[in-house]
Amino acid sequence: MNPQTRKSRHMYTMQLATIFIGFIVFGISENIKGPAIPRIQFDFNLDEQQLGTLLSLNALGYLIACSFTAVLVRKWGIKAVSIISFASMIISGVFIYLSHTYPFFASSYFLMYIGNGMLEIALAILGARIFVKNTGTMMNLSHFFYGLSSTVAPLLATGVMSLTVFGHTLDWRGMYLAMLSLCLLPIVAALLSTFPGDDLQHEERTSLKTLTRDPALWMMVMILSFGVVSELAVGGWLVNFLEKAYSWSTVKASSMLSAFFLTFSLGRLLLGPLTDRMGFVLSTILFSAFSAICTFAAIAGGERLAFLFAASGAGIAMIYPTVMAFIARRYPKDSDTAITFVVTLMGIGSVIGNYVIGWVIEGVKIVYGATTELGILRGLQAGYGVIGLCAAICAVSGIILYGYLKKRQELI
Repeated sequence: MNPQTRKSRHMYTMQLATIFIGFIVFGISENIKGPAIPRIQFDFNLDEQQLGTLLSLNALGYLIACSFTAVLVRKWGIKAVSIISFASMIISGVFIYLSHTYPFFASSYFLMYIGNGMLEIALAILGARIFVKNTGTMMNLSHFFYGLSSTVAPLLATGVMSLTVFGHTLDWRGMYLAMLSLCLLPIVAALLSTFPGDDLQHEERTSLKTLTRDPALWMMVMILSFGVVSELAVGGWLVNFLEKAYSWSTVKASSMLSAFFLTFSLGRLLLGPLTDRMGFVLSTILFSAFSAICTFAAIAGGERLAFLFAASGAGIAMIYPTVMAFIARRYPKDSDTAITFVVTLMGIGSVIGNYVIGWVIEGVKIVYGATTELGILRGLQAGYGVIGLCAAICAVSGIILYGYLKKRQELI
């Protein structure tokens, strides 16, 4: 093997390490809050409204990060922005550890979510630039690592909080510091690598105004927004649905949610190569339609078909990474701008989507009797039906996009 080939392989290995480890720490940082929240609430004596405000910083920080990350990428390059996003997570971990007043803690928590938002966009841009071959497979594999770390994060956080170091129990502050310090690993990998695209001159890029004239980009916004609402809403509503509609125990209902995340992760790991073979647009149609059918069948079939709620995860899991793969192929020189635009609107759409589900549940409950068993059942069925409807709209949007691109001979 000649030195040039060896150098290229080493560089690609470091690029993969940055992305894969980056997705692992991203999943951990987003999902360690579950076991910590009750302790945080107790330590700062927070009421439910204050707690809700604290958690809403996630969406706010994400949207703020969307507003400036692409600008920084164009100014400083994706390597610098990736390192800054990882570093901000570590700094927020230090601040959280040192926080003993609620205002200082809330500020530190907000900084963490700013870093989270920057990191999500940075990792998407990195993947778009690096995965020029087998794009769909590699994008889905990257997001598999996110799903894997998200699954183990709550258990990991619980274990770390109980650790004693030098006679001092880490508790939730020490846990956040320890977990967020893992961001050092992808920083090292990024420092040892270079990333394509940073050498492009500003005049070689397409402006956002020009990109937004492409109907395909708006169809991607539709697909991603409804797909992500359908994906994220399951985590918030499935256990609630099974407990109240079928009187399942919390353990049994939580097991079904775990099964959803299992099929979700396995879908990204095993079905990713199919997206490259079938094409990205056709893949989004088929997988989102599969998820919609499973969800509607589970609702209509009652308790005996509840396992289909878990099966739907394999379909909806494919939407986000496949959309990222599509953007990488369609806008190779402008993926940073396109990704930022799409995920910003997606973030707004996902916030609205969860409110809509809540409104539908309450509205239908009132129609059938808010306090009756039938009213609660019909309300929950209608609300969960919105999750299936989002997956169906995702598929319909994909069909419209397929027709548009086929007519122009631009299918990907």
